[in-house]
Amino acid sequence: MRENAADKHPGRRTSAHGSEIWTGRARNRVQWLLALGGFACLALGIELAVVSSWATGIAALAMSVVGLIAAGLLILFGTLAFLHVAVKVDKDHLEVRCGHVGLPRRKIPLAHVVDADFAPSVTPRQWGGWGYRWRPEIGTAVVVRRGEGLVLILGDGRRFTVTVDDAESAVRHIRTRLTPKPKPKPKPTGPIL
Repeated sequence: MRENAADKHPGRRTSAHGSEIWTGRARNRVQWLLALGGFACLALGIELAVVSSWATGIAALAMSVVGLIAAGLLILFGTLAFLHVAVKVDKDHLEVRCGHVGLPRRKIPLAHVVDADFAPSVTPRQWGGWGYRWRPEIGTAVVVRRGEGLVLILGDGRRFTVTVDDAESAVRHIRTRLTPKPKPKPKPTGPIL
């Protein structure tokens, strides 16, 4: 029976407490190439430190070694952090975790969400690259690849976008969890007696 439910809703599963949880992921395998570039910089810096003769030109060699190691580490960890993104929606929160370590992580209470929209095409070009991005005119985003995404409209007017597979089902799942906002009472139009 559970297999049939999984076929109908591939991102949904039931927790131990009986509440439904939606999970989704997005991956970017191209960033492994960038990670290899970072590893190459790191290896070259280490090789320079070990193999080079430190007798002449110590300042230039030290700057080269430190620069290559620093650049390698930044590229390596920066790309490994955004190889994939995992999104989880439970009854109270949406949680976004990046990379294998889960950092950076963002947890948004659904009480702060006004609406959720489906974005059929989110590109790194819109946001200025891959990773955790902020643009004042658009909002905040976690972009790990080009493709469909989930857009949350928060109560303060800000937007949060995340690229995730099967974003349409995530939007449907979030919309069922949103609490309807109370409508303002109509003002009486006739004379008050």
